[in-house]
Amino acid sequence: MNLNDLKPNANAKKNRKRLGRGISAGQGKTCGRGVKGQSSRAGSGGHLYRQGGNLPFYRRLPFRRGEGFTPPNQVEYNEVNLTQLAKFSAGGEVNPMKLFEMNLIDSKKSLVVIMGRGDLTVALKVQAHRVTKSALAKIEAAGGSVEIIAG
Repeated sequence: MNLNDLKPNANAKKNRKRLGRGISAGQGKTCGRGVKGQSSRAGSGGHLYRQGGNLPFYRRLPFRRGEGFTPPNQVEYNEVNLTQLAKFSAGGEVNPMKLFEMNLIDSKKSLVVIMGRGDLTVALKVQAHRVTKSALAKIEAAGGSVEIIAG
């Protein structure tokens, strides 16, 4: 078998209609569009802003300006500040499960980021998916440790 032996399947390729090529072709003169009227003109139909008296589609939608593009794979974190971690006892372990039990985050499965607002006076073992630089410095200054969870 050679490349020049390859052929498409039967009826896989259909010839296009050659419009306006004389009366014997079957699609001559008016090219199958009938006589006069809106549908005989070029560009007829399919406009979202012309709906025969109905409120146009683009006016039925809510007015939203500057939405832009929302990345489909963006990661959303639940933010927990150091002021909220003050509720834990010294030497305690802070992880997403404990934060969920104390109603500091919405879901057990959600990713957690520790933010640096506030001060920490007790040493804690913190496990989170992300920790800001300022939070890391304050936790270590208080004698605690940070472990980053893969998430």
